[in-house]
Amino acid sequence: MKKHFTLQLSPEEAYQPEVFKNTLLKKAGLPPESPHTFARQTRRSIDARGRNVKVNVEAELFINEEPGKLLDYHSDYKNVTHSDPILIVGAGPAGLFAALRAIELGVKPILIERGKDVRARRRDLAAINKEHIVNPDSNYCFGEGGAGTYSDGKLYTRSKKRGDIRRIMEILVAHGATEDILVDAHPHIGTNKLPVLVAELRESILSHGGEILFNTRVEDFILEGEEIKGVVTQDGEQIKGLGVVLATGHSARDIFELLHRRKVYIEAKPFALGVRIEHSQNLIDRIQYHCEIDRGPYLPASSYSLVHQTELQGKRRGVFSFCMCPGGFIVPAATAPGELVVNGMSPSRRDSRFANSGMVVSVELEDLPQFQKYGPLAAMHFQASVEKAAWEAGGKTQVAPAQRMVDFVNRKVSKSLLDTSYQPGLNSVDMNEVLPDFIANRMSLAFRAFGQKMKGYYTNEAQLIGVESRTSSPVRIPRDRESFEHPQIKRLYPCGEGAGYAGGIVSAAMDGERCAERLIAAYANQAR
Repeated sequence: MKKHFTLQLSPEEAYQPEVFKNTLLKKAGLPPESPHTFARQTRRSIDARGRNVKVNVEAELFINEEPGKLLDYHSDYKNVTHSDPILIVGAGPAGLFAALRAIELGVKPILIERGKDVRARRRDLAAINKEHIVNPDSNYCFGEGGAGTYSDGKLYTRSKKRGDIRRIMEILVAHGATEDILVDAHPHIGTNKLPVLVAELRESILSHGGEILFNTRVEDFILEGEEIKGVVTQDGEQIKGLGVVLATGHSARDIFELLHRRKVYIEAKPFALGVRIEHSQNLIDRIQYHCEIDRGPYLPASSYSLVHQTELQGKRRGVFSFCMCPGGFIVPAATAPGELVVNGMSPSRRDSRFANSGMVVSVELEDLPQFQKYGPLAAMHFQASVEKAAWEAGGKTQVAPAQRMVDFVNRKVSKSLLDTSYQPGLNSVDMNEVLPDFIANRMSLAFRAFGQKMKGYYTNEAQLIGVESRTSSPVRIPRDRESFEHPQIKRLYPCGEGAGYAGGIVSAAMDGERCAERLIAAYANQAR
């Protein structure tokens, strides 16, 4: 017999397995520790709106019955060693899932990645943090797994119409993620576990006949008329296939420049830019969980989501939190020397004493009149100019410019800065001199408003660390709504965050699958 329950539990009841089981047995009218019973949660979310935090749980209780599997996914990977190939440029979530889907459909993926495999990539990350050396091909953005590998690993997405979210989650579980991601309302994996998972995805691709070329940078396209036939690498090698899934991520500026140079149609795209805000995790917990000392042993590190609409000079722009990392770290995410970019990541346990979040302002193309001369690369050049200003303000290393929050609003250089999770270090500056006026002014308005929404958030016990500029791609590579094919170049399938069609691990993975499906449906049968 299987019984379903919808419960509102205390954190101890929800997060302690034995306590949870006995609570469920009591709800079912059975004595504690009843034999031949199995209890599990199928959905879990935290409700912190009241003074006492509750956890909403959907659960199943099996009595004298074996529980069915929570994981339904069964891989249908074929051996594609001798099949016709498609090319996938970029081994982030979009590229990896495009490759897996190609294998399921009987087509050989050749995955081309400019960076290193996930293990070798670590040395270059250490060099950024400790020696301030940025390798343009191997960093927090480029390399196996893309920017998502060294992130919080958040898997929450609103893109329910873009594909089967559950399918993506189950593929991740099949490759090493815990089943908790199938249960939690806002699941995450953690940066300490993502590299192992990425390596397992790679093994599935290779063991079924796919190819992965690391340290291979695409420097040109093989264009014949209005069709793409393949790519040319930095060594001059030509690699050809049935078509190209272009999944290079939001930071591949050389690809955007190549497209523009080859007169492949692209568009400037609005994006968002700002800073990372760092508080102590304990402060955020006390605000969100209404606790006086700490959150206790059962609740996870708390998060927040903030948005405020500002109006200046007749223009309305949103200021919002982005990629909030509870119990996390701020990391240097530059992809070339002479620029400074920050991002956030969290380990699976989210046990750092710091909380950080991107705090960014919407940037529309009309905000950038002096950059219009760059045409479709206007927003990209604006983004780069701010990153260069941050690099100069930090001292022309990976030391980041920073300022306490209230000092920023009052335009006062902070006499001292707080402890930080950002390993390369901080330099106290007036961030109003680093950020463009239209961004700094809107952020000042928003911080005061956020202090009203979250009492204690607006404080000099928090600091701005800049700049957070890689929120999304500043360029869109257009595609047809139905076919996903580029409207000008046949067999070219722009994909994922870099093309402007995704925003996170899950949405990029779903987009990768769809692009592979469309390419194969259109051209694989012709080859056969």
